[in-house]
Amino acid sequence: MDHQGKPTRQRRSGGKGNDVKADLIAVVVAMNNSVPCVLTIPQANALPSGPFELAHRSLQSGLRGWVEQQTGHPLGYIEQLYTFADRDRIGAEERAISISYLALTQIEDASAAARRSWASWYDYFPWEDHRSGAPTAVLEYLRPRLREWADSADDTAVRLDRQRRAAVAFGFDDRSWNEEFALQRYELLYEAALVEEAMRDGHLAAPTPLPGKSMIADHRRILATAVARLRSKIKYRPVVFELMPPLFTLLQLQRTVEALSGRLINKPNFRRLIEQQELVEKTGETTAETGGRPAQLYRFRHDILDERPVAGTKLPLTRA
Repeated sequence: MDHQGKPTRQRRSGGKGNDVKADLIAVVVAMNNSVPCVLTIPQANALPSGPFELAHRSLQSGLRGWVEQQTGHPLGYIEQLYTFADRDRIGAEERAISISYLALTQIEDASAAARRSWASWYDYFPWEDHRSGAPTAVLEYLRPRLREWADSADDTAVRLDRQRRAAVAFGFDDRSWNEEFALQRYELLYEAALVEEAMRDGHLAAPTPLPGKSMIADHRRILATAVARLRSKIKYRPVVFELMPPLFTLLQLQRTVEALSGRLINKPNFRRLIEQQELVEKTGETTAETGGRPAQLYRFRHDILDERPVAGTKLPLTRA
């Protein structure tokens, strides 16, 4: 990515019209006061990224190098997210492939982050936070606009299909809200031309796009993919602890899971699950920062992964 935040890509093959370029893109997630945040390039509305080059030892080393170069932030936990290779996915004539990664980290002291910009992922997807019930964006704007879009189809089968997909994705018509459908929801809004990216890509978009920050190219789609992946993964692998400080209270752990999922959790059930799975252990220390009486401090039992590398490490989301 250049100094103006525009994506730069590495040429992989010659011949006009046959060029294939590959980017490495990082979705770096951290928690900031119970808010899930994503690392972006300051004032560019873009995820850290750069071309995969011959000098890179591996895809991951190349990605780590670009993130540190552009933001100064070293990466810890990282996993491959998805490879995006749709034709014309960035509105260019040349074919572009993006290999994306999900990274989980900690937010450092703000004074050391001059080149780093952290933003709540709910700034980009305001319809995804249901901790206080259905957001205003869903009730007052999104639902009627999606219904208008569905009803605008001339073909009956298309109209019914649009209605069904909107109901499933957004929990309309007494259907339940599924927090894991973050990507399906964004792609449906793009198809309905209710997000700014659709208008930018040449679609006939609504005069007033849905609230929520846009990003360059298809970076918001990549971010939606990461949100869906992480919401799913915290239910069957203890990756949430990558986002926790070394010592934490059970309430802090619960609030983190709630913030990531955008849903509230039943407190007694959550604590019972944590105890049954033996994922944490008491440190013998307490903190008064939570207010009220001192709260027990816990730490993650890293050896649990050696004892039970697959089965039994689940951290399911328990509904209130």
